[in-house]
Amino acid sequence: MNQEQLRNMILNAHKNRFATKKFDPTQSIDEKDWNTIIESARLSPSSFGYEPWKFLIIDNNKIKEELKPIAWGAVNSLEGANKFVIALARKNIVYNSDHVKHIVQDVLGLSYSESSPQSLFFKKFQENDFKLTDGKSLFNWTVKQTYIPLANMMTTASFLGIDSCPIEGFNIDEVESYLSKKGLIDLEEFGVAYMAGFGYRDQELPAKKRQPLQDIYTVID
Repeated sequence: MNQEQLRNMILNAHKNRFATKKFDPTQSIDEKDWNTIIESARLSPSSFGYEPWKFLIIDNNKIKEELKPIAWGAVNSLEGANKFVIALARKNIVYNSDHVKHIVQDVLGLSYSESSPQSLFFKKFQENDFKLTDGKSLFNWTVKQTYIPLANMMTTASFLGIDSCPIEGFNIDEVESYLSKKGLIDLEEFGVAYMAGFGYRDQELPAKKRQPLQDIYTVID
């Protein structure tokens, strides 16, 4: 494959990706394809490499039915998508939180100290540079990061001929309360970022309409 073919393949994957409104419930995603999609999420970058996310794959039909009244934008995916994801974002990720310590020691294989140059640099970044000084701003910061694996999952799915639909159409308080009552989320530790359905579309691919490049792209010489 030459570079021109590779470029065309990449752009075609993006052109063929769209927020699928109707899935074919009779079609299932191959296990190896799904593992590739979810692995693209796991391999996604995050600020400082702290991976402030978790992904719930909802295969339980009873839970899907109970989510419908509080997740209006997810009904089509809950009824037809083969895989349904609820992405969680971690709360209160700061330089001396347990999760940061876990990542540094158990994932990165480094020694941890609250007074290390890495810890102090991260503390300065959050408090001085990005003004992340309260629970709401810290949570919003981690939520933004969870959208990186979402984009990677959807693009990877499109490469594999699999459709997807990102979802924000839900009552976040009711969904979080429901998941908490089910024992699926600790609200002291996580909040819901978004939902997403993956499967095979049962509709025609619409024409992709976007702003022209010159309206969104400026070169500063």
